[in-house]
Amino acid sequence: MAQKVDRMTRVNELIKRELANLLTTSGFFPSGILASVTEVNTSTDLRNATVMVSFLGGKASDREAAMHEIELRRADWQHRLATALGFKHTPVLMFKVDRRIAAGDRVLELLEKEEKARGGNDVK
Repeated sequence: MAQKVDRMTRVNELIKRELANLLTTSGFFPSGILASVTEVNTSTDLRNATVMVSFLGGKASDREAAMHEIELRRADWQHRLATALGFKHTPVLMFKVDRRIAAGDRVLELLEKEEKARGGNDVK
Protein backbone atom coordinates (compact mmCIF):
# COMPACT_ATOMS: atom_id res chain seq x y z
CA MET A 1 0.00 0.00 0.00
CA ALA A 2 2.87 2.37 0.73
CA GLN A 3 4.13 1.96 -2.84
CA LYS A 4 0.76 3.06 -4.27
CA VAL A 5 0.71 6.21 -2.16
CA ASP A 6 4.31 6.98 -3.07
CA ARG A 7 3.64 6.40 -6.78
CA MET A 8 0.49 8.51 -6.79
CA THR A 9 2.25 11.32 -4.96
CA ARG A 10 4.95 11.35 -7.62
CA VAL A 11 2.39 11.23 -10.44
CA ASN A 12 0.40 14.09 -8.90
CA GLU A 13 3.53 16.20 -8.50
CA LEU A 14 4.65 15.53 -12.09
CA ILE A 15 1.25 16.55 -13.44
CA LYS A 16 1.15 19.58 -11.14
CA ARG A 17 4.58 20.74 -12.31
CA GLU A 18 3.75 20.34 -16.00
CA LEU A 19 0.39 22.10 -15.67
CA ALA A 20 1.92 24.93 -13.64
CA ASN A 21 4.42 25.42 -16.43
CA LEU A 22 1.64 25.50 -19.05
CA LEU A 23 -0.34 27.91 -16.90
CA THR A 24 2.51 30.36 -16.48
CA THR A 25 3.57 30.27 -20.13
CA SER A 26 0.04 30.57 -21.55
CA GLY A 27 -0.01 34.36 -21.28
CA PHE A 28 -3.80 34.77 -21.42
CA PHE A 29 -4.36 36.16 -17.94
CA PRO A 30 -5.39 39.79 -17.54
CA SER A 31 -2.87 41.94 -15.69
CA GLY A 32 -3.20 41.84 -11.94
CA ILE A 33 -4.16 38.16 -11.74
CA LEU A 34 -1.82 35.49 -10.45
CA ALA A 35 -2.84 31.88 -11.05
CA SER A 36 -1.25 28.75 -9.67
CA VAL A 37 -1.91 25.03 -9.58
CA THR A 38 -2.25 24.24 -5.90
CA GLU A 39 -3.11 20.55 -5.97
CA VAL A 40 -3.62 17.61 -8.32
CA ASN A 41 -5.52 14.47 -7.34
CA THR A 42 -5.26 11.63 -9.84
CA SER A 43 -7.35 8.49 -9.70
CA THR A 44 -5.39 5.29 -9.10
CA ASP A 45 -6.14 4.05 -12.63
CA LEU A 46 -4.76 7.35 -14.05
CA ARG A 47 -7.97 7.96 -16.00
CA ASN A 48 -9.05 11.19 -14.26
CA ALA A 49 -7.33 14.04 -12.47
CA THR A 50 -8.83 16.91 -10.53
CA VAL A 51 -6.68 20.02 -10.78
CA MET A 52 -7.15 22.76 -8.19
CA VAL A 53 -6.30 26.24 -9.49
CA SER A 54 -6.00 29.27 -7.22
CA PHE A 55 -6.33 32.89 -8.35
CA LEU A 56 -5.04 35.92 -6.51
CA GLY A 57 -5.85 39.50 -7.39
CA GLY A 58 -8.02 40.93 -10.12
CA LYS A 59 -11.77 41.25 -10.32
CA ALA A 60 -14.10 38.30 -9.94
CA SER A 61 -15.13 38.62 -13.60
CA ASP A 62 -11.47 38.41 -14.68
CA ARG A 63 -10.94 35.31 -12.56
CA GLU A 64 -14.04 33.69 -14.08
CA ALA A 65 -12.81 34.54 -17.57
CA ALA A 66 -9.41 33.04 -16.75
CA MET A 67 -11.04 29.83 -15.51
CA HIS A 68 -13.13 29.69 -18.68
CA GLU A 69 -9.97 30.05 -20.76
CA ILE A 70 -8.33 27.22 -18.82
CA GLU A 71 -11.35 25.02 -19.58
CA LEU A 72 -11.07 25.87 -23.28
CA ARG A 73 -7.41 24.81 -23.28
CA ARG A 74 -8.04 21.56 -21.39
CA ALA A 75 -7.81 19.20 -24.39
CA ASP A 76 -4.64 20.83 -25.69
CA TRP A 77 -3.05 20.67 -22.25
CA GLN A 78 -3.98 16.98 -21.92
CA HIS A 79 -2.24 16.34 -25.23
CA ARG A 80 0.85 18.26 -24.11
CA LEU A 81 0.81 16.37 -20.82
CA ALA A 82 0.70 13.06 -22.69
CA THR A 83 3.68 14.10 -24.78
CA ALA A 84 5.70 15.41 -21.83
CA LEU A 85 5.04 12.58 -19.38
CA GLY A 86 4.68 9.55 -21.65
CA PHE A 87 2.12 7.75 -19.48
CA LYS A 88 0.18 4.82 -20.92
CA HIS A 89 -3.03 6.66 -20.01
CA THR A 90 -3.10 10.41 -19.69
CA PRO A 91 -5.77 11.46 -17.21
CA VAL A 92 -8.79 13.49 -18.26
CA LEU A 93 -8.30 16.83 -16.53
CA MET A 94 -11.05 18.47 -14.53
CA PHE A 95 -10.24 21.97 -13.29
CA LYS A 96 -11.73 23.44 -10.12
CA VAL A 97 -11.17 26.77 -8.41
CA ASP A 98 -9.31 26.42 -5.12
CA ARG A 99 -10.63 29.06 -2.74
CA ARG A 100 -8.62 27.94 0.30
CA ILE A 101 -5.83 30.49 -0.12
CA ALA A 102 -8.27 33.38 -0.60
CA ALA A 103 -10.26 32.20 2.43
CA GLY A 104 -7.06 32.02 4.48
CA ASP A 105 -6.14 35.55 3.43
CA ARG A 106 -9.58 36.75 4.46
CA VAL A 107 -9.23 35.13 7.90
CA LEU A 108 -5.82 36.73 8.40
CA GLU A 109 -7.24 40.10 7.35
CA LEU A 110 -10.09 39.78 9.89
CA LEU A 111 -7.68 38.73 12.64
CA GLU A 112 -5.46 41.70 11.88
CA LYS A 113 -8.44 44.07 12.03
CA GLU A 114 -9.51 42.59 15.35
CA GLU A 115 -5.99 42.87 16.73
CA LYS A 116 -5.78 46.54 15.71
CA ALA A 117 -9.18 47.24 17.24
CA ARG A 118 -8.20 45.62 20.53
CA GLY A 119 -4.76 47.27 20.49
CA GLY A 120 -6.37 50.70 20.71
CA ASN A 121 -8.60 49.68 23.64
CA ASP A 122 -6.05 47.82 25.78
CA VAL A 123 -4.96 49.47 29.01
CA LYS A 124 -1.25 49.07 29.70
